[in-house]
Amino acid sequence: MNSDNRNLVLAMILSVGFLVLYNHFFADKFAPPQQLPAQIIHQVVEVFPREEALKQDKRIAIKTPKFQGSINLKGGRFDDLELTSYKQEVKEGSPSVVLLSPRQTKNGYLIECGWLGENQGLFPDGETLWEASSTKLSPETPVVLSWKNEKGILFQRTIEVDENYLFKVSEKVTNTTEESFDVMNWALISRIGLPETSDYMVLHEGAVGVINGKLKELTYKNLKESATAEQNATGWFGFTDKYWLTSLIPQENVNVAMEIKAVQRGGKDIYQVEYKTPKVALKAGESHQIVHRIFAGAKVVTLLDAYEKNEKISRFDLAVDFGWFYFLTKPLFYVMEILNNFIGNFGWAIIILTVLTKIVLFPLARTSYNSMNKMKLLQPEMDRLKVKYENDKMMMQQELMAFYKKNNINPLAGCLPMIPQFFLGFALYKVLFVSIEMRHAPFFGWIQDLSAQDPTSVFNLFGLLPFDPPTFLMIGLWPIINGATMFLQQKMSPQPSDPAQAKMMMLMPIFFIYLMSSFPVGLVIYWSWSSILTIAQQWVQGKMMQEKGA
Repeated sequence: MNSDNRNLVLAMILSVGFLVLYNHFFADKFAPPQQLPAQIIHQVVEVFPREEALKQDKRIAIKTPKFQGSINLKGGRFDDLELTSYKQEVKEGSPSVVLLSPRQTKNGYLIECGWLGENQGLFPDGETLWEASSTKLSPETPVVLSWKNEKGILFQRTIEVDENYLFKVSEKVTNTTEESFDVMNWALISRIGLPETSDYMVLHEGAVGVINGKLKELTYKNLKESATAEQNATGWFGFTDKYWLTSLIPQENVNVAMEIKAVQRGGKDIYQVEYKTPKVALKAGESHQIVHRIFAGAKVVTLLDAYEKNEKISRFDLAVDFGWFYFLTKPLFYVMEILNNFIGNFGWAIIILTVLTKIVLFPLARTSYNSMNKMKLLQPEMDRLKVKYENDKMMMQQELMAFYKKNNINPLAGCLPMIPQFFLGFALYKVLFVSIEMRHAPFFGWIQDLSAQDPTSVFNLFGLLPFDPPTFLMIGLWPIINGATMFLQQKMSPQPSDPAQAKMMMLMPIFFIYLMSSFPVGLVIYWSWSSILTIAQQWVQGKMMQEKGA
């Protein structure tokens, strides 16, 4: 490849690599399946609308600053949770995000816990009707559920909730008989039917956890192919969506038997995460208690960090899929968070972050642009050499290398800033794509969600014409701005001597306009503003070189 366009081609290769990089090759594999005791698997029942299903059983209300819902007294399960702080869409009057739903609904999603033993008839099950100490659970008012079997064995379940998304469930059994028996406790999360996923390679959705200190991730497809289990597990595990998480956190210093699997019931797939505590011999007159912690809510990074520290939940922030470049992505998120807290707008935070990165990369960029400008000024001399030796490629390369050496030109110097820019660009893409803090975050004007694509389209004149173009024609103003800056950068760079290659390069901005139209608009704003600053810096340095007579 000719040296005068090597920089541009390499830059485009890096850009395309940025767009398609798949960041999950590093994920560890789950341990092979192991046999566990009898499982609690929900049967698929008749399907009802959610509101109708909620009326079928007696319930106690849940009300916190972040969510509302109810606990089903039949089985004592968590199967009704709405995140009132988050709406399904940006528009006014949009309903709250629904996280948990009864198993009688189309996509049941529930959490529960209970007891196991050799004589299962002694223990409460999914049909047990518990008695509640009050009608409402809140951060100020815990609830105690009670049930006594026919032998007088007392089961109590004390449920507490904080002001965010963490439940603490204390399970206590008191042996009031004259006999001894063995008990173990269990907790599970069950999803009925395949959940809706976004199907992006750079985003994990499915089972997730940090088990024995290692990040574990399994898609729903993986779960259908094979189950996974560990007999002595510590940590946390659950199901993750793009922005939401349900997770079981066993009692600290208790090793549990954990299993993640998919089964079929009634023609529907059921995805389940569960664990069992070690067996305990309960003698006459003795009590035994175990504490479960349950997270059900939004994956707010600062909140997950606080839980990791205060609740000693190992690497809880990995519930957010920061990916391969975690070491860069998470610090970049915190820089954005600090800027947003100061300015009050993530859009302007992105613009200021772009300026800061340009300042950090200025020494590299200065060297790069000086090299590119020098090559552009000396382009006529290089073209003459190519014409002179067009029939002798080896001699042409030798003369060009001698020419570069004589004029102190490094053809690869123009690529230096592209490498850190690539990493920063991909890290910002991950931040915008996976952080709930960016969800529905407005900028100004028509940009009301920096995590979504630009909602305008050139094909209806950006909303002036009264129709909505199909998805593949949603090419907004910001992607067009980004394509225009790319075109200007090409014009300011040394041009390929091959006419065919030059025409191909001219098509690249059009290709990137279409490609960028589906990306989060916050990323397109970053890339556009970065290009504008690059153009300004390159133009100033070019003028300075011309004045010096380079």
